[in-house]
Formats: sequence, structure tokens, C-alpha cells
Amino acid sequence: MSIVRESATRIGIDPKEFAENEFHLHMPAGAIPKDGPSAGITMYTALVSLLTGRPVKPNLAMTGEITLRGKVLPVGGVREKVLAAYRLKLRSILLPEKNKKDLVEIPPKARQALDIRFVSHMDDVLALALRPAAKPPAARRARASRPSTARGRPRRAA
Repeated sequence: MSIVRESATRIGIDPKEFAENEFHLHMPAGAIPKDGPSAGITMYTALVSLLTGRPVKPNLAMTGEITLRGKVLPVGGVREKVLAAYRLKLRSILLPEKNKKDLVEIPPKARQALDIRFVSHMDDVLALALRPAAKPPAARRARASRPSTARGRPRRAA
């Protein structure tokens, strides 16, 4: 969240979004030691997608941790993560640049089936992961604040 706030204006997020909205990020069992954190670029991408109205491209997997300056750090378990993406028939995967050496562990069939892209900064991730904005965030909020409808008809008062 800190890096999203810091880079807000540069990536097209109105800083008022942070004053007007509350955010809660929940990572169950976050204090339990694991193989290593890998969801940094995914959480950042999800937050930027939400705040800019730019949807994440379908059939995309990603893994990587980030620094507060937006640098993408390498992760462990790349073979397992790439094979999981392959089994799920995803088309593309974003991996940290420093994990390039791990490609030798990936079976050739999976390597050929996937479009594997390497990233070193969150700007690279956003350029590859996000589509153009469908609707500006303000338009989404205005639509969401209208009364609910059922099949396009306004609700009747009881």
C-alpha cells in the first residue's frame, strides 16, 4: 500500500482515493515463516487495478516480491509456480528478472506453452499486466452509489 500511495500520481491514481476510501489487506497467518513471500507484485497490481479501473489481463500468472521503491525481487519455488500456471492452462506468467536462471528447471513443454516475461520493476509489471481503463474510478463509484436494480429496473419502495 505504501508504494501504491507513493507512486499514485505517476501511475494515474487520484491521491484523494486514499482519503476517501479505507483499505484492508488481510494475509492470513502472515507471521508464520514460509518458503518466502511471493505475492508482492500481485497485491500491488490488484490495488492499482482497483484504483485506476484498469482490469488485469486474463490468463496471467505472476510472482515476485517488491521493495518500497518498486524493485521486483526474486522468489523461491519458481518451478512449482510455473508448472501450476501451465496445469491451469494460463497463457502468460510474469517472473522476477533475477529468477531467469531458474528456467532450466522448467520442462521444455511447459516453457514453450507459456509466454514467460521477466520483470525488474513494478512499472514493467503494470505495463504487461493491466489493460486500458474500462471506466474511470469516479464513474464506477457514481454507478455503485445508485439504487440496486433487478434486471435493469429500479427497486420499488416497500
